Amino acid sequence: MENILPPVTKPRVFVPVTALAMYAVASGYFMSLIPLMLPLYGLDTALASWLASLFYAGLLLGAVSIEPLVTKMGHKNAFVSCLGLLVVTIAIMPMVTSSAVWLTSRFVAGIAVAGVFVIVESWLLHGEESDRAKRLGLYMGSLYGGTSLGQLGIGLIGVSGNMPFIVIFTMLLLAIGVLLLIKSDAPHPGHSQPMSLGQISKLNHAAIIGCIVSGLTLGAIYGLMPLALSLRGIATDDVGSLMALIILGAMAVQPLIPLLSKYMDRTLLMALFCLLGVAAIALTTSFGGLYALGTGLFLLGMAVFALYPVAINLGCDKLGSNHIVAATQVMLFSYSIGSVAGPIVAGSFMSGRHGLPGYLFCCLLATSVYMLIVSIKTKRQAMAGE
Repeated sequence: MENILPPVTKPRVFVPVTALAMYAVASGYFMSLIPLMLPLYGLDTALASWLASLFYAGLLLGAVSIEPLVTKMGHKNAFVSCLGLLVVTIAIMPMVTSSAVWLTSRFVAGIAVAGVFVIVESWLLHGEESDRAKRLGLYMGSLYGGTSLGQLGIGLIGVSGNMPFIVIFTMLLLAIGVLLLIKSDAPHPGHSQPMSLGQISKLNHAAIIGCIVSGLTLGAIYGLMPLALSLRGIATDDVGSLMALIILGAMAVQPLIPLLSKYMDRTLLMALFCLLGVAAIALTTSFGGLYALGTGLFLLGMAVFALYPVAINLGCDKLGSNHIVAATQVMLFSYSIGSVAGPIVAGSFMSGRHGLPGYLFCCLLATSVYMLIVSIKTKRQAMAGE
């Protein structure tokens, strides 16, 4: 983590990143907790994929509707409001064990989390364009580091009783406290401007595809990987550790992204990360040992969690700061489309021979081929223009 952090952390970076890390601990724990606690509340495990999809449907809606809130309230107050709404959606779930209530709760939670992502991403993307990749690395490292710690809660705290909810509420309230009690210089509320459809259509298409595929894979991993590991016969304590390995892989790759982006076309970079994911899945399916599975999941985490930061940096390339919030909304909207479809499509693979790994293999291989074609085409166009 030391090579991710800048030598001097400015207040405007420290406050949103610290609050995000605390949110990520709570979120990482809760996302893995949901599919495992369904039987404890008398709910069918088949509900897991729909809970994940409704969450990402809310994320999709929030991605297109959060900009007016940020413009009116400012980044800090909007962040606090979104975290407060998230606390309410989680609190109601153990109180009312109804499928309809849980589905509604996760949908509203998705809207709140969309606000968190758009607010933090646009907050950190403001400023010098040359430092955007570094700030995104800090953002992703904090997000995945917190999520990784949260995954460990499955084994350390468990999945039953009130303690999981107490820990989750505590982390979210601490995040709110950081935002309210520590001074920060967030971007000016009226600084952002919406983008027209014409401007949106001119955003890099490979970046948008990268965000969609990121959603297709991450939505399935968050929503169904704990269940897929359980069906494979993995003990509950090991499920949390293996999920943490995926997030540790995500953390490990973040310092490499700004470095590789300097020397390599970002479309080609996404293609290579997809190929790494294909190789990781082959490793998990070819060998049955727990160590081979852990190594494969670590590499899979490196691959799939690299797509979004590379894609959003490509999508925001050469954009003015007044369009950053709108551009991050478009990228998050694209991610959300994939996230909504991912758990449902992956759920249809779960009963098949290859299960979730087969689904991820197909997504990543097809994306790798597409990105390679676009990279070659872009290179030829650049050479022709010289």
